[in-house]
Amino acid sequence: MAAQPELVSVKRIWGETPHSAFGDLIRFQDRWYAVFREGKKHVASRELHPDDGKLRVIVSRDGGNWKPAALLEEAGVDLRDPHLSVTGDGRLMIVAGGSIYREGVFKGRRPRVAFSRDGSQWTAPRAVWQEDHWLWRVTWFKGVAYGVSKTGETDKRYAVLVKSRDGVNWEQVTEFRVPGIDETTVRFRPDGTMIALGRNEVGSRNVHIGHAKPPYTQWEWADGGHRIGGPNFIELPDGAMWAGGRLYEAAGNKTTVARLDLKSYTPQLTLPSGGDSSYPGFVWHKGLLWTLYYSSHEEKTAIYLAKIKVPK
Repeated sequence: MAAQPELVSVKRIWGETPHSAFGDLIRFQDRWYAVFREGKKHVASRELHPDDGKLRVIVSRDGGNWKPAALLEEAGVDLRDPHLSVTGDGRLMIVAGGSIYREGVFKGRRPRVAFSRDGSQWTAPRAVWQEDHWLWRVTWFKGVAYGVSKTGETDKRYAVLVKSRDGVNWEQVTEFRVPGIDETTVRFRPDGTMIALGRNEVGSRNVHIGHAKPPYTQWEWADGGHRIGGPNFIELPDGAMWAGGRLYEAAGNKTTVARLDLKSYTPQLTLPSGGDSSYPGFVWHKGLLWTLYYSSHEEKTAIYLAKIKVPK
């Protein structure tokens, strides 16, 4: 049996509001930055409205002690699922969903972006791309931002690969020919190969793994064998890929870390989690996989940071 990853430590680092969730993690200018949504619950409802989610940015020098850095909000808009990246000109970028609810009823959405040179002072959230789209995560490669934008209801959902040179003006590269593909993370190998890990909510409902060479219009796909929510992954310096998300199982939903290759997604480690939990952010730092995620297995839905030793 192959060696298993080891949980070195885990700590709840934030939970000041009733529901802190959907986070991401990055290392920028020798500091740690995390971003996540703060709200009343997972999503607005008729019983609890308005619930206009705000984006909380926190910062740490050592990853142990965290303090507030910024709070982004937009009146009448639920800012959701924020993700961090570094632009081609060296700024921090947040991409997030911007959903509109009226008395707890969903009325529409459009992606939002914001930028910062220091992690504390941010531009106001700006609507980009197209109505009824959700540009879920952005990865920069050779000065160009790439991301996957999903649209449509679950049974008719589809996704398109888009790109931008400034993070504001986007154009479509191709449509993914995978029925029902949803939240998707893309990363790049040194040779320019793009790899995609996408949630799926139709058919087998299993996560799908795709790869393509430039110009990223011809894709090969594989069924990963497990149903995952909030998928993310990272390629380590040795070329190994590690992934994570909410693993749906009969015994309960947990946030897990998995081995990833172009054909399979293999869960290896279950993090302390339960209930409303998922959306890991990964950073490889000094030989450990730093993993930010949210969970509701303790007092309330809060943000956790785990350090994981992965086998070579």
